[in-house]
Amino acid sequence: MFEARHRTISHSGVSLHSQPSMNSLLRIRRWPFPSALTSASRRRLSSSTVTCRTEDGSPVESSSFVHPWAVVHPNALIGEGVSIGPFCTVGSTAKLGNGCQLHPGSHVFGDTVIGERCVLMAGAVVGEDLPGRTVLGANNTVGHHSVIGVKCQDLKYKSGEECFLEIGDNNEIREHTSIHRSSKSDNQTVIGHNNLIMGSCHIAHDCNIGNHNIFANNTLLAGHVVVGDYAHTAGAIVVHQFCHIGSFSFVGGGSVVSQDVPKYTMVAGERAELRGLNLEGLRRRGFSVTELVTPI
Repeated sequence: MFEARHRTISHSGVSLHSQPSMNSLLRIRRWPFPSALTSASRRRLSSSTVTCRTEDGSPVESSSFVHPWAVVHPNALIGEGVSIGPFCTVGSTAKLGNGCQLHPGSHVFGDTVIGERCVLMAGAVVGEDLPGRTVLGANNTVGHHSVIGVKCQDLKYKSGEECFLEIGDNNEIREHTSIHRSSKSDNQTVIGHNNLIMGSCHIAHDCNIGNHNIFANNTLLAGHVVVGDYAHTAGAIVVHQFCHIGSFSFVGGGSVVSQDVPKYTMVAGERAELRGLNLEGLRRRGFSVTELVTPI
């Protein structure tokens, strides 16, 4: 009834990288606390720019801003118009696309590619120093204190094995959400485009999520879960490993899903049971009354 689809997602390229000197990084530790900054110091900070280099090493002036209290590795690739706030960390193999914003205390680690115009809110962590890669497309928002692209919690994962996460474009990932990389090198965790993932959700290793889905707060997906397109979950649900949630389906709040949910349907209950067609969801997606009542 269901077919797991492997999704390939295109992402925006990154062409520039930040090149702060070691002296400038050392000076960060000697700066006074914010309350002690003079007005002149604040004006200088607000207009700071960084010297970047293209991928072939050629220097170029950039409009990007790196706060002096941020730690950006000289080998990181930083695009144009990037803003990196205080107490941020950008690792040596990270790539930030044009127009990205890193709010105070957000971090990018490991082999991580972040597409254009992504926003990392305060406390967000993307990537980890593990074999493999984390990739985010363009126009994604990662909420406060969310953790994206870190090692999975599967005990079968072998230390040192490559693991992968790929996220598409235009996703809103809200606060305290966790999304893990795959458990094996021959698989990856995939999230498509235009999804709304509300606060405190969890998407485990090797999940495959489609497009235009809405996961309400505390939606918890175990490993290898497959979700189609335009699915909607209410809050505080648990989906067991290897379950498939069909396109245009609805899962009621507080449900525990241990079986596949067919497309176009609505399930609910402590042990989720079929409750009929997801008529409201289908109407919102443009299905006419005639289409809904005509037998197949």
